[in-house]
Amino acid sequence: MNPSVASLICACVIAGLLYLDREKTVHTSRALWLPGIWIAIVGSRPLSAWLDVTPPDNMQLDGSPVDAAAFGVLLVIAIGVLIRRKSRTRTLLLANWPILIYFLFCLVSVAWSYHPDVTFKRWIKAIGDLAMVLVIATDAQPVAAIRRLASRIGILLFPTSVLFIRYYGDLGRGYTSDGLPMNTGVTTNKNALGLIVLVVLSIVLWNVRSLIIHKDEPNRGRRLLAQGTLLAFGLALFWMADCSTGKACFILGSLLMITLNLRAIRRRPVRVHALCLAILLAAAVALLFGGQGDVASALGRQSNLSGRTEIWAAVIPTVPNSTVGAGFESFWISPNVRVFQQKLLRSGWYPPLVEGLNEAHDGYIEIYLTLGWIGVCLIALILIGGYRRAYKAFQRNPELGSLFLAYIATGVFYNITEAGFRMLNPSWIFLLLAIVSASGVTVGLFGGEKPKNPVSRGGTLSRTAVSNKIIPEMETVHAAQRRLSAM
Repeated sequence: MNPSVASLICACVIAGLLYLDREKTVHTSRALWLPGIWIAIVGSRPLSAWLDVTPPDNMQLDGSPVDAAAFGVLLVIAIGVLIRRKSRTRTLLLANWPILIYFLFCLVSVAWSYHPDVTFKRWIKAIGDLAMVLVIATDAQPVAAIRRLASRIGILLFPTSVLFIRYYGDLGRGYTSDGLPMNTGVTTNKNALGLIVLVVLSIVLWNVRSLIIHKDEPNRGRRLLAQGTLLAFGLALFWMADCSTGKACFILGSLLMITLNLRAIRRRPVRVHALCLAILLAAAVALLFGGQGDVASALGRQSNLSGRTEIWAAVIPTVPNSTVGAGFESFWISPNVRVFQQKLLRSGWYPPLVEGLNEAHDGYIEIYLTLGWIGVCLIALILIGGYRRAYKAFQRNPELGSLFLAYIATGVFYNITEAGFRMLNPSWIFLLLAIVSASGVTVGLFGGEKPKNPVSRGGTLSRTAVSNKIIPEMETVHAAQRRLSAM
């Protein structure tokens, strides 16, 4: 097929999916376009790459002025939106104090960074991730905002990725550092493609399941067609990208999301905790310890996890300070990188592979390198606190809470073999979104969304269910009695 014709068909598919997926009864804020654009850029490739702007000589330190300007404008507008929503913003920030402490420590780490100016600019961008999450969570209809955001990003990026891979090889295909061909789609490498598909497709699957179960949803047929088509695009891209970690995380999250909503599980808190812990432990132990070679082979990796174990062994001893690290996002621009590179070169690695490394391929080790043990403890505090909030949200709304728990579980697992706790990373953004949104449910900011199947300990109706059902019925009875008395 001619690429021009394929492009026209792709544009029609995108327009058709947007038309089918529209919800006339939902009115999200126009500010939702801010995180939509932010995540679309983060999940694909830099704006400077789309515009084909020549990068500066020292790109790693200076960055692109075009990208900095674009992110700066989006951040300033987002802060303005959050100031207007100051009450909801303050409530969510106070409810997520571990995240605030983490970002504060990242700012303090500028003091011992090798390049304080670069570290501070990167911290500003990192704040942008949190600001975009808050714009979504403080929307008047936050659950609808999450649905709409994921749908818009998926509808835009998924068909375009297929188009690039099939008809525009210079845009959608490339080569790994080993010289092997790979499909990249709208991103810059296969792992990035697998990641954006993972975070978006999890919500798409959640949407499909919700539409199948709730047959009274307005315009259910055409919306189910749109979401089902988007799900098919995502699964096809998983196969094209051949991203092992992304596929494994999607299977883990989907299994957890579906299993948690089984009546035998959701009505027993102990079973919920046991299921979450069992899935994570089984996956981590199988990958890192028991039968590592067999599991790695099943995931399409070598027995050393494609060289990751060698990277970890070489990079951990080179951290400048085990307590506080090299400074936020600063290790890979510090002199310690040369020591790490020399270790890999002596072990037989090819120079191009070594020079191209800019992450530890493990989120926890990455945090240790940049923020030391203090940073690792803060990340652990965020994950533990996030799980507790997500479980409380699950008690109030199992359907919504299962999505948050799935994101937290996949975030924990994803960071075993990839560095996901980093600024401008879709995994980090959606992890923050799950935690912040879960706290929004627990503090009542998501009260405008109708809870489905609320549960509590022992399988009885929760206090939320009582207040939503019994109290309004009592008020109706009392009003009828007053009218009778007045007659």
